Amino acid sequence: MLTSDQIKTLLGDIENERVERTTSTKDTDKYARAVCAFANDLPNKKHAGYLLLGAFDDGSLSGLRVDDELLRNLAGLRSDGNILPQPALMVYKVSFPEGDIAVVEVQPSKNTPVKYKGTTYIRIGARRGEANEEEERILREKSEVKTQTFDTTPCLQTTINDLDLDLFKKEYLPKFVKESVLKSDKRGIKQQLASLKLYDTNHDCPTVAGILLIGKDPVHILFGSYIQYVKFAGKNRASKVLNERQFSGNILSILKELEAFIKYTIQTQRPVFVSVLREEMRINFPYEAIRELAMNMVMHRNYQTNSPAKFYEYQDRIEIDNPGNLYGKVRPDNFPNESDYRNPVIAEAMKTFGYVNRFSRGINMVQEMLEENKNGLATFSLNDMTTFKVTVINADPDPVIDTENDTTNDTVKVPEKVLEKVPEKTIKQIDNQNITKQQNKNGAGNITRNITGNITGNITERQQLILNSIAKNPYITSSELAACVGIDAVNIRVNIAKLKKEGILQRIGATKNGYWKIN
Repeated sequence: MLTSDQIKTLLGDIENERVERTTSTKDTDKYARAVCAFANDLPNKKHAGYLLLGAFDDGSLSGLRVDDELLRNLAGLRSDGNILPQPALMVYKVSFPEGDIAVVEVQPSKNTPVKYKGTTYIRIGARRGEANEEEERILREKSEVKTQTFDTTPCLQTTINDLDLDLFKKEYLPKFVKESVLKSDKRGIKQQLASLKLYDTNHDCPTVAGILLIGKDPVHILFGSYIQYVKFAGKNRASKVLNERQFSGNILSILKELEAFIKYTIQTQRPVFVSVLREEMRINFPYEAIRELAMNMVMHRNYQTNSPAKFYEYQDRIEIDNPGNLYGKVRPDNFPNESDYRNPVIAEAMKTFGYVNRFSRGINMVQEMLEENKNGLATFSLNDMTTFKVTVINADPDPVIDTENDTTNDTVKVPEKVLEKVPEKTIKQIDNQNITKQQNKNGAGNITRNITGNITGNITERQQLILNSIAKNPYITSSELAACVGIDAVNIRVNIAKLKKEGILQRIGATKNGYWKIN
């Protein structure tokens, strides 16, 4: 129960998700909707909510005199059958010289959503209103009285023919059941599937987990069950798209593809000049950290929505936007040290196959790896109730090439300060390279194949080596030039920019499909 001093404090404060004031003494519907909203505790504050009768919006008292009949009517809200499941509440009176306050103290319900006459009411800040479908989903997920999770529900309108039974028998089942047990297992295929919660025998159809984990074509049944990857040239979605890919299929196949993609496509590394005798490798994103975030994306996402999981790579960062925010008992104040599972069957499968652990250490390990790689800590946006967002900064953003509004990528734009003499370094012997590509129809065959002497002008020995390498292979890339000349890719671009400025070197065509021409 609140003391008179605590009530004065609440009256002096603005209305929020825990307090509602009113001067009405007969609006039962209003009281019931307020009780329902407090019981649902959508922000998950886990504190009581208070309906205060006898106070104006500014906190001043209306002069109400609370009698026993009013208190009985308020107490009746709990058991009149209109608010279900029944909330836990107390009703009492607190008197002041200016008038009385009737207090309805409502405890957060463990069994949500709580509904008044079939409608769910919620409170976010000073606003109270009807919950939408997404807010009801959140209330169901945070309920401590656990009902059937979405991944264990029957996926109606599907049959056993929608499952890849060969995948189940050869890969999935042996991971969960010992070989000696399988030899003596006389159960039919449906019973074996049902034992692992992949099949619902009551409805004679696969479960959602069955379709997602071993389905032949899950995206045609659960439309949002794929990952959308896009790589942008710049720092926002208005910039040029460099790469796009959709990871779809069952989760077991997605996980294999995603692991390889992150390792061989997302993570890049290059040598960076440190001193005359030393280089160090610079990695944009550590593989293990991005892999862990991607695995969590698959495991914890909400598969009820038609929205895909988004994995977007920009010039300076990676953003992962996953349908479904924190689940169950995980809240912003205890994340990432608490764990709960929106999809327990999927989580168990991923753990069994070795893709994740279940010790609540994943995010902490990610942060440690990012710090070690000098990415800085990943940032998590937990304010949006419908999505979970994480951002990882690129530890090796390209400081030379400006691709924000570039449409052809055939010009290297170099700040004036960069066009300074780079440190001298031992020059490696140039690898003899033969041109293996056919001559480009736009005139690649006209490129000079050999340079026997220095071109007149202010050409350094290092630039001469670059030109020699280009003469041998006009299709050579910046990274290949760096390996031949013995300097890092940034200094290669700086020298190329100088050669272009002098009119000695020209890029014909785009970055990927073009070639170099020596004038």
